[in-house]
Formats: sequence, structure tokens, C-alpha cells
Amino acid sequence: MTEDRGQQSADRYRHPAAGAPSSARRAAEIEPFRVMDILARAQALQAAGRDVIHLEVGEPDFPTPAPIVEAGLRALQAGQTRYTPALGLPELRAAIAGYYHQRYGVTVAPERIAVTPGASGALLLALAALFDPGDELLMSDPGYPCNRHFARLLEVQAVGVPVDAASRFQLTAEAVARHWGPRTRGVLVANPGNPTGTVLAPAELAAIHAQVCARGGWLLVDEIYHELIHDRDEPSAAALGEEVLVINSFSKYWCMTGWRLGWLIAPESLMPAVERLAQNLFLAAPTPAQHAALAAFDAETLAILSGYKAELRARREMLLPALERLGFDVPVRPEGAFYVYAGLGELAGDGEAFARRLLEETGVAITPGRDFGRHDTGRHVRFAYTTDRARLVEAVARISDWLSQRPAA
Repeated sequence: MTEDRGQQSADRYRHPAAGAPSSARRAAEIEPFRVMDILARAQALQAAGRDVIHLEVGEPDFPTPAPIVEAGLRALQAGQTRYTPALGLPELRAAIAGYYHQRYGVTVAPERIAVTPGASGALLLALAALFDPGDELLMSDPGYPCNRHFARLLEVQAVGVPVDAASRFQLTAEAVARHWGPRTRGVLVANPGNPTGTVLAPAELAAIHAQVCARGGWLLVDEIYHELIHDRDEPSAAALGEEVLVINSFSKYWCMTGWRLGWLIAPESLMPAVERLAQNLFLAAPTPAQHAALAAFDAETLAILSGYKAELRARREMLLPALERLGFDVPVRPEGAFYVYAGLGELAGDGEAFARRLLEETGVAITPGRDFGRHDTGRHVRFAYTTDRARLVEAVARISDWLSQRPAA
């Protein structure tokens, strides 16, 4: 959807036909997720018999590890389908706490952990517990679009801080200090980031934390891709102190996207508010998914996931130089997640038009950069290497042929 069409859609909500009720302003101001338009069109082409290579949606193509599935089946067969406590199964909260101790050497009390319906549920709880209408939350631009939309839902002002290759597409302590205003209450960072796959250096994250603490604010760290940092181990933001809120999910690394399960680590003082909000907003996370996730930290499961991670790294090593040879500009090497955020360079002037033409004419689906913000996103696209290497090779070949034959975009 182009910006003009998006504006027409918003205007339709603001100016309904005479006598018709109107939707809330927030509904009009939350922009569509353009990648879902791309996905819908890709699926329509597939239904018509086209062969489509999906590089648009951030969803691993690997199956949920068998031990997790088997644990979920056992839970269903045992009738474990009733509500759990609002903050989650006590044994799952304890298992997550144990994982932080084993994996990162960080002590996190289970009482500080809330199990949530995906990372989205965790972010919703965090924002609702911390911010009042009119408060400002700093976040990177480009960045994951739903973060700013969640803020808008709660009448919190998301302030997009422009980032680029010079800062590895991440916020810096200097940028936080420069953009902090009288209504700013906190900072949200993603480590690694989406759409860029870049990682915040521990020293920079600590410096951001110091800036936020000095101003009496809150630091929220999205770590849903943290286990998918490819080339080295990095500490969790949970090590910075109890006042940091950490958002994570079983979706990406554990390949449980459809199970809708995540978690929030928050200060103990906030947990009564978090619990009240969880009780009212969604009662509890899905019960069968919670029982399934009890197997997520087993040795057998982690061995399977290690293999998945190695395969993602191999895909990056194949796709990244191939895209650069085609003329895409990737000034910062992605270090984590499963994305390549690429500038179009001399290939085209409009990333959204480029992505739509690419899909229609080659059957390769990618995401327009404009989904991720306003700062120089119009001439970028995102590739998700969430399909096997043979299909990635085919995608590169199709793009190469198309670029050599097409008229100017």
C-alpha cells in the first residue's frame, strides 16, 4: 500500500459517510503492515499456480523441535487446557529463570518473570505498566513498526530517533541524550534489531542504560533475536540491573511462532501492576503452549536449535555477498536474526514499487523498507533468509535475470 492509499484509508475512518459511526482516531493512525499486503499477494499468486519464494515474513521455516511438540501433545492429552495463573505456570517461570542463570550467568528471580502471549503481550504489559498518555518513548528509526503502533494504542508518543550505518542502525547513548525531552519516560532498543540484524555493543548498551537512569527513566530491551547472534556470545540486558525490562519470546529461536508465547522480565516492584494488567488484558498465556515450553530448555531441544542456528548462519554467508554482487548496498553486516536490510543503490528509487514489481514479475517476495519507519527507508528493502539455501540460490538467480532484462524501475 502506498502512502497516498494509506492516507486515503485514514481519511475514510476520519470522515465516514453521513450518519455512520466513525472508528477511533488511534485506529486510523496505526498504519498498515505493508509486508502483510505483500504476503497476501504472494499467497494469491501461489493459489493461481505461481511458484513464490518467500523472503518477506520474519518466520523461521524450521519445525518446532519435536520435544516441545511432544510436551504440548502430552499436556493436551492430560487435559491441561484451563487457565494458568495470570503470570504463567510457576514451573515455566522457574525454568526461564534457570535458563538465564545457566546461559548468561544472571540471577533473575522467577517472581520477576511474566509469561505472556508472545513478545507482543510482553511489550503491551510493559508499556501499560510504565507509561501514561502523552509520555514519550524513544526508539530507533528504522525499527520494528509494531513497537510504535503499540505505543500509539496506549496514547504514548513514540519518538523515532534516526539511525543509520554510522551507528550500525542502533541507538547510541549520545543520541538518547540529544533526543531526551521533558516528556520522555523511557527508551526501547532491540538487540539484535529488526530489520537490520545489527547488535548493540555491550558497552554502548550500558552507556544507554546510564543515560536513562540518570534521567529517571526506563530502559526496555527487546531480545527476541538474542539467541540468534551468529558470531559470538553476548550478555543479556538482564545483567544490567533489575530496573531494566527485558522482552523475549519463544517464537524466533525456538521456532514457536504460532504457539504465541513470550515473557517479560521486570522489576519486582512492578510485578503487582503487571499481574493486574495481565489478568484484565488476556487472563493468561495459552496453557498448552506453556506446558510445551517446559521442554524448550532441555538438552535435546537445545541441540536441535543449535543446528537450526548454524543453518541460518550458512544462509547469511551465502545470501549477503550474492545480494551485494547484484548491486544492493549493505553497509553494515547483519550479526543476528535472519534479515538483510539492503539499500537499493542504483537499482531503483522506490523500495515499495521495487518489491511489488519483483513479486509480480519474478515470484520473489521481499519487504519494503518503508514498513520500518521514515528515516531513509523508502529506498531500502528487507530480505528474510527464512527459506532453505536452494531456494535462496533460486531467488538470487531470478533477481539477477530480472535486473538484467527489466526497464528502469
